[in-house]
Parts: sequence; structure tokens; C-alpha cells
Amino acid sequence: MLKLLNIFLSFVICISCNNISAENKKETVNNKIVLPTKICEIPLPKGFERMKCDKNSFAYFLQHFKLNADNTVYYYDRAKKTNQSSHYAVLDIAIGKKDLLQCADAIMYLRAKYFFDRKEYDKIEFKSGNTVFNFATLLKQSEFTSTEKAFEYYIENVFANCGSYNLADMLHTKQNFDELNIGDVFVKGGSPGHAMIVVDVAINKQTKEKIYLLAQGFMPAQSVHIVINPNDEKLSPWYKVDKKNAINTPGYIFSINNLKEW
Repeated sequence: MLKLLNIFLSFVICISCNNISAENKKETVNNKIVLPTKICEIPLPKGFERMKCDKNSFAYFLQHFKLNADNTVYYYDRAKKTNQSSHYAVLDIAIGKKDLLQCADAIMYLRAKYFFDRKEYDKIEFKSGNTVFNFATLLKQSEFTSTEKAFEYYIENVFANCGSYNLADMLHTKQNFDELNIGDVFVKGGSPGHAMIVVDVAINKQTKEKIYLLAQGFMPAQSVHIVINPNDEKLSPWYKVDKKNAINTPGYIFSINNLKEW
């Protein structure tokens, strides 16, 4: 009788686990939440499959970006952000000790880090008005003890001089919102403006529905994090590709016209 009861309880537990929403699909071991270690490990809603990417692409780089085990958003001064409920996961990016790495900077860092890891230094370039910040040029003109030190110096200069307005100017408007892809950027330049980057995409093969994850930095400078979907708890942290409605994220609202690509 006891054996039958245990089997029944196990069956009930299994059914309950399969019905957990995407927002709550975080494994627990000994009553402790076990977070995904990479973006590509974030659970998918039923029926969806991740977009397959070329291993050399920026999309693959983002999709496999490492996540912090400490799922806490910190400010640059190491103080904890008061509201810890608007993010799902935190990217493994050092934010430094200065109030520099904000929304557009987080996106430019990811783009620069992708090319830096591939040693494609000439492709690391951002603009602020008529000023061009090119990493390969910096390496030729200056002496550093290592390329890593040069990159730290370079990226801090970019953070200090480039913002959402510059990022919006550098990117191209996405003509078809349905073609949203990993690496695309929602950006509204200005003061205040804001920018967020698409870090993963999944597709339902039966319904052809497409969903995506969004990551952001914010001000004051804080940990780069994947936001929740405040409008759909069952789908969160994923967002639907929806041309009819605005993209309502924690802290900012974008229109489909704000979507840009590199």
C-alpha cells in the first residue's frame, strides 16, 4: 500500500513540474534554485525550439553567453538594486567601479567582445558624431602590456563618449519586424533614451510563432540582465513577436519601429 502511495505521489509531482510556466522553470536541488549557466539553457515554452545559429556568428555568441551564478543585479558601487523582481538572469559581465556601463554601452560591449574574442580587432568600431573609436587603430598608436588592457581602456572610452543616440545612428532600421533575429537591438536614441538587445530566439514549428529574450543595462550603471515579461507571466521571460502591440518591458516601452540591426 505504501509503495502504491509513493508511486502516486511521484506521478502527481511529475505532472505538476510539467505544468510550470517558463518564468518559474528553475530547477531546485536541496530547496536551492539552480539557475541556467548560459542563455541557451533558459527553459522554453512547450512546442518551441531555439533558433539554430552558425557557431561563428554574433547570434551564437549571444545565445551561449555565460550567466552569473549570483542572480543579483548590482550597481557599479556594488550596492544591490532595490527591485530584484524585474529580471530573470544576470549576464557574466564586469560592470567596473564607475557609473559608465549603461544601456547602449552594454550592447556595444557585447558586440565589441564578440569581435575581440575572434581577434577581429578592425571590426571593433563605434562612432560619436564625427569621432570614430576603432580598436585596431588604438592598438597601433598606443603601447599596452596586453591586448586585454588595451581593450579595457578602449571600451571605457566608448562608454564615456557613446550613448543610445549614437547607437541608434550606427544601426539600420529593421524593415520587417517578423524577421527579428538574435543580435537585433531595440533602441530609442535621446536623453532619456534606452536600448535593449535580443539575446535568444525560438520558433514554434507548428504555429510559426516566434518568441525572444531581451537583455539590458540601465542607469545608474548596473549588472547587465535579461528582463522578465511583465505582461505575460506564463510566457516570461520570453516575448512574442507581435506587430500589433508595443513592446512593454520593465521600465521602458518600445514600438516595432525601434527595432534595428547591425
